Amino acid sequence: MSLNIIDLIKGQLGPAVVSQATSQFGESESGISKAIGGLLPAVVGGLANDADNPHVLDAITRSSSNGVLGNQLGVTSASSEISEVVSSIFGDKLNGLISAVASYAGISNNSSGALLNVVTAAAVGALGKYAADNNLDKAGISALLKEQQGTVAGLLPAGLSFASLSMGDWDARYKFDNDGDKINIPAHEDPKVEVTRSTAPEGTFPDRKVDDKGSIWKWLLPLLLLIAAAYFIWQQCEKKETTITTTPTDSGTVNTDTATVVTPANATGATVVASRTDEDIDLNGTALKGYRGGMEDQMITFMKSDGYKNAKDDDALKTTWYNFDHVNFKMGSANELETGSEGQLQNLVAILKAYPDAKIKIGGYTDKTGDEAQNMKLSGERADFIKSWLGKQGVGSQVLDADGYGSEFATVDASASDAERATDRRMAVRFAK
Repeated sequence: MSLNIIDLIKGQLGPAVVSQATSQFGESESGISKAIGGLLPAVVGGLANDADNPHVLDAITRSSSNGVLGNQLGVTSASSEISEVVSSIFGDKLNGLISAVASYAGISNNSSGALLNVVTAAAVGALGKYAADNNLDKAGISALLKEQQGTVAGLLPAGLSFASLSMGDWDARYKFDNDGDKINIPAHEDPKVEVTRSTAPEGTFPDRKVDDKGSIWKWLLPLLLLIAAAYFIWQQCEKKETTITTTPTDSGTVNTDTATVVTPANATGATVVASRTDEDIDLNGTALKGYRGGMEDQMITFMKSDGYKNAKDDDALKTTWYNFDHVNFKMGSANELETGSEGQLQNLVAILKAYPDAKIKIGGYTDKTGDEAQNMKLSGERADFIKSWLGKQGVGSQVLDADGYGSEFATVDASASDAERATDRRMAVRFAK
């Protein structure tokens, strides 16, 4: 029986990665798990379909030296190569795939795109290690990938469909429509194995299982899940919607405010976060994709309230920072953004163009680890990069300043886990005069 490489890759996407991604992307743990469960068979299917692609094979063979495996959320030297692999195997259907998984998992498109790179890095890294351990050359890797062509289709989670993406040969081979039909393998290929659609609960990795007709679990498990879901919804209705945020000022003092809006999960200081929903935010008749209560929503609300117009000077504005939900730099880099980051920067450009009299300031922050002088330098360079990026979009005159604060306002101890310290690593923006 041939190796199922999905099982091989799962080991690289365990609870630790889910927890770190939950904190880094500001999504729910269940949403991250569901997205990974949907992306994994899609990535393996894409790699299998491109099994003879020299670029894919090169990326796999070089992965062990690029430090991909075990550090999917923080790779640097291999990041651009992983992005190129993603583009290569999905082509012009990439955005459709990201959107389909985002809708299925209940997360933003930005998070879905970033997770696609994470899953691809795990797949490339795991395959590279297996190839090295078993002395497989590129021909051997290609053969291994081709063996997956008859197994991945049935592993797509229930409730997720890629049929609407019209991926041509890509989805025709794997029949990613999740309708329970048999796999449609091209006539020139001999079927290797017959697979049934996974019925694993949402949010988990689907596994192949033998037919269990007549089992009590076929009706009992859905009933239990329905009861659990009803209880969860009831509990959520009981929660208050008020959130409390603490935001540092330029002077280093902290102001505590009570608000009925939701501050982004990676916000400065301690934040109690209510539910977050990716939806249309109204900008004077133009819809921006963002979170209700997120950065864009709060900035637009402030401008519509004439809060900026009525502010007498910069001192009246310096106490309120708006933290980016999805603007992240690649680990250790000051000039390379993570996939999906430009979407929110484009939203900021739209806001500034809608309010041409408004001025802003950019701030960069790090956690407490590492050399503080280097932290100050890195955070400052990242703030300058965003200022320069905005300038290229035609709103440079509205960006008055960009500063890096290093770990000056970090609140999480350096000995804490990387996922916990992620709240201190952020980029923010405030209005200025």
